[in-house]
Amino acid sequence: MQAQTMQFMAACAQRPELTKMFTQFNASVPQLEVSLDREKARKLGVPINEVFQTLQTILGGAYINDFNRFGRLYRVYIQSESSYRQKPEDIGSFYVRSKTTNEMIPLSTLVTVKEVTGSEITYRYNLYRSVEMNSQVGEGYSSGEAMKAIDEVAEQVLPAGMGIEYSGLSYEERRAPNPLPTFTMAIVFVFLLLAAQYNSWKLPWSVLLGTPIAAFGAFGGVYAMGMENNIFVQIGLILLIGLAAKNAILIVEFAKSRTEEGASVQEAAMDSARLRFRPILMTAFAFILGVVPLMIATGSGAASRRSLGTAVFFGMLIATIFGVIIAPGLFALVEGFTLGKKKTQQADETGVQ
Repeated sequence: MQAQTMQFMAACAQRPELTKMFTQFNASVPQLEVSLDREKARKLGVPINEVFQTLQTILGGAYINDFNRFGRLYRVYIQSESSYRQKPEDIGSFYVRSKTTNEMIPLSTLVTVKEVTGSEITYRYNLYRSVEMNSQVGEGYSSGEAMKAIDEVAEQVLPAGMGIEYSGLSYEERRAPNPLPTFTMAIVFVFLLLAAQYNSWKLPWSVLLGTPIAAFGAFGGVYAMGMENNIFVQIGLILLIGLAAKNAILIVEFAKSRTEEGASVQEAAMDSARLRFRPILMTAFAFILGVVPLMIATGSGAASRRSLGTAVFFGMLIATIFGVIIAPGLFALVEGFTLGKKKTQQADETGVQ
């Protein structure tokens, strides 16, 4: 297992998608192997469990009871003096009692001690002996690309009967469904909520057609900062759908009220862009500056916070700068198209009459 682990890690080190792979597994730790002659112990009338209990008590200690002294409770442990358990041959000087002869029998007649090497800790995954390895994603690559590289290396290097499994966040990412349906459902729900709020199927288009700009800003910022498109960036994209739509709602709602007051579509769009410009900038930049601590986070788990903060920061920044320009234009385009169709229908009805 040690040889296969080193070979696998050496192959992974050649892949640019992976960096800083390490493991705490070491099969060369000096150890003592104590072998019990069970047949001899049975003939001498020594229960096997008492042999192991004796070794545990003398070498590792065992809890006996409690006693009160000076108003305090003390726990009592039994263990051999350290000077009598320093060398491997000291194990043979311990004694166990025979159940048949009632004599004390030295362990040197029942066990053999030899020096070996092995793993200090044996890991198991789904009941199989395993080696735990950790790796970071190479710069400019996503976690999905890194796991794909690991799968390819495992297929090339590992022999039959050995395989790999993921745990922790990588396991959850593998189990997670395709994010595209999630994004689609988020947009659909926002559209339906806006349609219910404005009692119109056309105004939601004025709001949602400008949200892709936030996604372009998020991906551009993540790429510019040398980060990968991971699950935290995708969470930020879902968040940006609502944030970008919020700015557009402020403009579209005001423009809609102006058209209901009798203003033309172009006039309503211009007024909404002019009068809503300052409130949008104030609220948007308050949020943008609020995610700066996420971008510069340090310590444990900082990578996830930096990914989320970077995606939201640049996505919201681009959505704010271009949203105040695009949203009024989209409102004028959608409303103008709708009014044009109504005028055409009215003209057709007049001609028929």
